[in-house]
Amino acid sequence: MSAAPIRSSASHRATLPENFNLFDEDSLALEKIRDVWLERGLCTRPADRNTAEASVAQLYRRSGLPKPEFVWVPSPSAGSDLIVTEGLSTKMSLDGTGLDCASGYIASMFAASRRRMDARIECRRTGWQMERRQGERLIRASIWESLHTTLFDGVAAAIRTMSTPVAGEVTWYGQQDAHRIAYYDTCHRFGLATFRSEDRELLDVQTALADSTGWWWAFDDVCIMAERPTALHAEPIPGSAQGARRLHHSDSPAIEFVDGTKAFVLHGAIVPDWVVLDPTAERIAHERNVEIRRCAIERIGWDSYIELAGLTLVDQTDDPGNAGCLLQLYASPEGWGRSGRILLAVNGSLERDGHRRRYGLHVPGWFTSALDAAGWTYGITGTDYSRLVRRT
Repeated sequence: MSAAPIRSSASHRATLPENFNLFDEDSLALEKIRDVWLERGLCTRPADRNTAEASVAQLYRRSGLPKPEFVWVPSPSAGSDLIVTEGLSTKMSLDGTGLDCASGYIASMFAASRRRMDARIECRRTGWQMERRQGERLIRASIWESLHTTLFDGVAAAIRTMSTPVAGEVTWYGQQDAHRIAYYDTCHRFGLATFRSEDRELLDVQTALADSTGWWWAFDDVCIMAERPTALHAEPIPGSAQGARRLHHSDSPAIEFVDGTKAFVLHGAIVPDWVVLDPTAERIAHERNVEIRRCAIERIGWDSYIELAGLTLVDQTDDPGNAGCLLQLYASPEGWGRSGRILLAVNGSLERDGHRRRYGLHVPGWFTSALDAAGWTYGITGTDYSRLVRRT
């Protein structure tokens, strides 16, 4: 085991005011804790290799395995390439009880620890007053769900698109796991449950890993460790009450590693590089993915796209459910892969930046009335839609 000490995670936790009530919905305590973990999960600092290796070595030791050789790679993509090149995934075998390998042992250790901690929380929950039940729900929403949305559904999903598919059973760990670690750590530190010493120690090891490195893969004799990204850009998700974020950058990669692997993401949607760097009407016409097409159109703006694509206006009228805005019905351009119309409307709700997004909806080709098309998107007639006072 490495002699490098694992840094205490206590100094990196949020500093909270004295006598605050964690279970007060107006308290900023959970926001502070969440932001500390968000900083870990979105971190672009170089990995602290000594701490990371010492932490992983502890996990191997706890699993009854010798310390592995550590191989550092510049990105998760480089890690998956190495796994494929070395055939590491083919060395795993199933023994009927799980994966008979280092990754399986570590995964089983984590799972067993979570089951014990869940049981402790559930045992305490039955005796909680309503205030503490509400507090646990707030922790799950503010910590688990918010971090899961940001890191697991967002960052990890983007990283997967950069990585070489690996055949066989390969488990990876990394910053996307922060939601689990943070949830149990918060429940323990604020008295919702008392965990066994082995589970508290395991949480400390996982916290040290989240605070010191990015993604890693455990094998019997070797552990592949990936450096963190050099750039990572995220924005608040509109309407998220718990501060969840999504990857976004309008002019460059939203996430990039030192070896040049990168992902382009617009408002959480992973897109090809041309959507950000050089969107054109011709490329949009040949794009079959509806979400990518939408992002590309919004990137250049609907007015510019209408002109560049030569869209034919079929009908337009004032939007009765959105005062001061128009409903516009256009014929779909050739090359979209299916006939129909495009209904162009303005969102009834404000975005976080105070603006209303203009968006297009594909509707059947038989519509000649923008009102009828708008009503169809809500499952009502155009006449009924015309009576709306306000839509959202």
